[in-house]
Amino acid sequence: MMRDSSTNDSCSVASTRAGAILTIDLEAVRANYRLLRATGAGAVCAGVLKADAYGLGMAQVAAALVAEGCTAFFTAHLDEGIRLRTLVPPAATIYVLHGPMPGHAAACVDHDLIPVLNDPGQIAEWRALARTLGRALPAAIQVDTGMSRMGLAPADLARLAADPHWLAGIDLRLVMSHLACADEAQHPVNERQRLNFEAARAHFPGVPASLANSSAVFLGDGYRFDLLRPGAALYGINPQPGSPNPLRQAVSLSARVVQLRTIGAGDIVGYGARYVAPGPRRIATIGIGYADGWLRALSGISYAWVDGVAVPFVGTVSMDSVTLDVSALPEGRLAPGDTVDLLCAQQTVDDVAAQAGTIGYEVLTRLGSRFERRYI
Repeated sequence: MMRDSSTNDSCSVASTRAGAILTIDLEAVRANYRLLRATGAGAVCAGVLKADAYGLGMAQVAAALVAEGCTAFFTAHLDEGIRLRTLVPPAATIYVLHGPMPGHAAACVDHDLIPVLNDPGQIAEWRALARTLGRALPAAIQVDTGMSRMGLAPADLARLAADPHWLAGIDLRLVMSHLACADEAQHPVNERQRLNFEAARAHFPGVPASLANSSAVFLGDGYRFDLLRPGAALYGINPQPGSPNPLRQAVSLSARVVQLRTIGAGDIVGYGARYVAPGPRRIATIGIGYADGWLRALSGISYAWVDGVAVPFVGTVSMDSVTLDVSALPEGRLAPGDTVDLLCAQQTVDDVAAQAGTIGYEVLTRLGSRFERRYI
């Protein structure tokens, strides 16, 4: 249920004073997971909860996915995995994409986490730990198939595979790679990486494989293998930009009006005097800014929405505030404390990303900690 911010506990009283309200629709997250799992046609569907579930709240999103039957999860960092272990059932599998930093492999064992081993050094440290403990330790291995970011380079893989003892003491649960251009369905790099991955898998007979991130789930059966790793798609970001989005929006954002004023022709608004009023204008200042992750790049090009009417940003997005031209609204429609919509049916995360010249992932993960958060 949505939190009733009118209740009198101290947390709720504080939340009513927030400058903006972020609403996360957990049923939408669950519906997106069901769609991804069904699209995967038999592959295990994991959930990627790195960066605090893309800024939306690891605890709440993890509970929603567990309720949908999700049993495998990914984080980026070890500390994220340690936190997630306290939020999911003991039988759940948690992979740590970056693997352990040097000297910290034992923490993966202590917290029942499966490291994704990305280079010969991590493999050697994990193998040594297994020898010290006298038992095989579970791990995943990532191979680089053409992105040149993380994973074993082809030369490293060939060199290690020539040693019959390179996986001694390692209980290999997964071999994986990552696509560079999965959000561009026709990009030739996708097929090149898929073929490279098929070749790399020959070194790991019988080991489950994973190549599909959010976008690759929709590239077809050849990319899905045994395990899917959707992240942003769970939260409603379009996995194939330029095509209709099959996913439900999981996030809405509104900001409260702090002040209203009327200005005249020639008056300036905001830092840098970048907006000069061409005539009388009614200006609303709202309590959100780049300290909350609302990008400064949106200055003068984005909108808020009131009753289905777009009201433009004017002036520069400040640290804690944005100014809007609300002249198109009926006089008296807004008062201090009222809200305007920033993420809504008329303006999705992907729309805002396009305005700012970035991607929806960045918009979501920048959302700050000062919001009142409501979970449906």
